[in-house]
Amino acid sequence: MEKIRVTVGVVSDVVCPWCYIGKRRLEKAMELAAERFEFDVEFYPFELNPDMPPEGTDNHEYLCRKFGSEAKYAELTNHVRRIAALEGIEFNPERQETAPNTRDVHRIIMLAREQHRQMQVAEAFFNAYFTLGTDLSKTENLLDISEGAGLDRDRVDLLLGSNTGKLEIEMAEKELHGLGITSVPLFIINNKIAISGAQSVEAFVKAFEEAAERVVV
Repeated sequence: MEKIRVTVGVVSDVVCPWCYIGKRRLEKAMELAAERFEFDVEFYPFELNPDMPPEGTDNHEYLCRKFGSEAKYAELTNHVRRIAALEGIEFNPERQETAPNTRDVHRIIMLAREQHRQMQVAEAFFNAYFTLGTDLSKTENLLDISEGAGLDRDRVDLLLGSNTGKLEIEMAEKELHGLGITSVPLFIINNKIAISGAQSVEAFVKAFEEAAERVVV
């Protein structure tokens, strides 16, 4: 039986823990549904902190201000740690010293689309930030992560030394905001069905099925 092709647009940011959790649940859903469906996954940029300085800022202080207090920060990060562990993700917020500007990371993920390696590259950056605590504001770290995920180091270096992709990111984010999208993750199935947040594996599979029914009709 010929498989049904399903497109999945992933709107996310690599400093969003729920984006990492949502990605992992999406992958599990795609694995469960692999006998019936073939998937084309594309990542779209969404900067949670577009005004973050290029050198980043102290992550702990930033999140305590964002959440309102040290106690609330601890409560939320411990909750995320527990949920992430259920998905096989080691979440180590204590290692995340720098809250980075993620525009360059998004440019690299856009570049990875040409080689059909966005899933691998996004995973590498999620893991580097949330598990290893890698400082994503450092160009050398971005190059190391990109190379480790299968991209050409010299090509990424050339990208980061240019303005390539910056306008595309601004335009994409403007379009998303124009559509009323103000938070991530968001998963768009066949450009018709939207899944907001890190929904369950079952919710993704149900969306695939619904998308298939619409194609048949």
